[in-house]
Amino acid sequence: MLNRSPGERTAPVPTGRLLSDPSAGEAPADVWTILGDPATGTAQYCKAWLAMQCGLIPGARSGLLVLIGPGGAPAPAALWQGAARTAELTRMAARAIADRRTVIAWGRPDGAGAAPDAITLTVAQPFGPAETPYGAVAIAVSPEGGIDRADPEGVARQLRGGSGWLELLGQREGSRSALAEHAETRLALQQAASAMDALAVIGEHPRLVPSAMAVANELATRLRCQRVSIGLVRNGAIRLQAMSHAAGFQRSSGIVDAIEDAMEEALAQGAPVGFPPPPAGPDSTGLDMVCISHHALAKASGAASAVLSVLLPGASGQATGVLTLERHRGEPFDGRTVTLASAIAALAGPVIGLQVRGHRWVAGRAVDMASHGIGLVLGPRRPALKLAALAAGVALTWMALATGVHRVGARAVVEGEVQRAAVAPFDGFVVQAPARAGDTVRAGDLLAALDDRELQLESVKAWAERDKLRQRHQEAMSKHERAGAAVLAAQIDQAQAVLSLAQDKLARTRIVAPVDGIVVSGDLSQMLGSPVERGKVLFEVAPMDRFRLAIQVDEVNVRWVKPGQTGTLRLASMPGQPVAFTVTGRMPVANAEDGRNVFRVEAALDSGAVSLRPGMEGIAKVDVGERNLLWVWLHPVYETVMLALWKWAP
Repeated sequence: MLNRSPGERTAPVPTGRLLSDPSAGEAPADVWTILGDPATGTAQYCKAWLAMQCGLIPGARSGLLVLIGPGGAPAPAALWQGAARTAELTRMAARAIADRRTVIAWGRPDGAGAAPDAITLTVAQPFGPAETPYGAVAIAVSPEGGIDRADPEGVARQLRGGSGWLELLGQREGSRSALAEHAETRLALQQAASAMDALAVIGEHPRLVPSAMAVANELATRLRCQRVSIGLVRNGAIRLQAMSHAAGFQRSSGIVDAIEDAMEEALAQGAPVGFPPPPAGPDSTGLDMVCISHHALAKASGAASAVLSVLLPGASGQATGVLTLERHRGEPFDGRTVTLASAIAALAGPVIGLQVRGHRWVAGRAVDMASHGIGLVLGPRRPALKLAALAAGVALTWMALATGVHRVGARAVVEGEVQRAAVAPFDGFVVQAPARAGDTVRAGDLLAALDDRELQLESVKAWAERDKLRQRHQEAMSKHERAGAAVLAAQIDQAQAVLSLAQDKLARTRIVAPVDGIVVSGDLSQMLGSPVERGKVLFEVAPMDRFRLAIQVDEVNVRWVKPGQTGTLRLASMPGQPVAFTVTGRMPVANAEDGRNVFRVEAALDSGAVSLRPGMEGIAKVDVGERNLLWVWLHPVYETVMLALWKWAP
């Protein structure tokens, strides 16, 4: 549907066709050549298209093509004749774009007094998608034969039909943009691949020097350089670390000094520096820097040399080192080479920085750790860490000023003060064992019994032998044989001794408890019928009312323990009931226990500890005096360190 622009001087739209003569106004042949040439620019293409459309519309007096710019505002792209009507045509085209429809207006160019046949028809047609047109064309026409011959619909159809050429222009521009973007993408991929290759070379060598040398050789080959040097920042100054295709170099040489000066120059300016600077152009990085040292390095290397230095960034944001490239064949470094070298340095720098950190000695790492910790504590963040540091400082200050009890702790065992042993009186076999360790017994209770059958036989034999000798002795006395009677009397005494010994052994086959108490050790219930040797300790019995404490003090702390000191014992079976004790003595000989030397310290337990049992174990702590709390906590570490230093000292 056609619409008239409001505010215009209009006349009734007559019937008839403006393009009654199809051959009128054909476009020149060179226009088709321009439109068909893929190399035609956008401005020339738009001018040719507008000229073609105006040539195909009879009576066309002027035309204007408007395109939507990048900012969304319409801008004139081409003008065909009639420069005086530019403002009117621009307004009509903008109205067509805003309303997204065809706009038609009639007017008298010379004012209201003009003749009727001087009426001008203006048609503005948007093109592109109906929702979002990307341009419009406005044509001013003087109808041949007057207003009755005007055909605005025909003009609009002609403009709509010709808009396909403009859509072709949009596709061609999109293709050019895509090709340019594709070329940039390929360049970016090539640079990324080169950077990743350099990074892979670094990863093949875990140590700093071989890694730097490998990277220098790789960059020299990839960037067509005669020499690539890598310098690292140490104590604020640059020190040359590696050179391409060189296993070693003399640090006192002039070329090394020139390379380090060039690196210092780039490091001081914090940006890539090149000599000669890359030429201006789309690939230029604009290296407008001071390059005095680079010029000196180029002269030292050769009259036709080119030098470029880029920074190796570190993980912390500061430069780890500088990468210097040299070409000796008069080939300067262009912007793409600078970009590629910077990309490689951006990836390789942090990795080389990590290798530098790992290559340092302990002192350097300790300084970094201390600096990092101080920065965290004093920095603007980490409030929890600041509170923790403040609490730690207050605690250390309090420990340095306050005093407390110095205690020596060791493993302790409760023992009976008196322990009586029940031993095997002779070699024999166990026939009874009613008692075992842990049983409470009274004096005279049976602990075990030995087999007495052989002893019974020996006793009967000795009894019979004694009676026989007594009878013979009586017969000799009756016959007044004094010599024979004396001999028989001696034999009778001998037989009586044998009988007494057998009866004594029979009495000792019952092994009984020597005192009232608890059986501390011994269990023969699983040894019935087994032989025992004479003198073997079978049971130990300790009284229930008297105990002592055996403390195994380490040789490191035994010097602090003395008789008369008090302490506290906590048993494993009763950790919540402390037991007081007093040190009574210290054994002067050490014993090996669990791979360390310990001294036995004896102590008397509190008489009120009635619930104790021999064999109970726990931890005893002896109070050895008042000491500074910081010394109490740190003196074991100090003594250990001093002993280790003395051990390894020459």
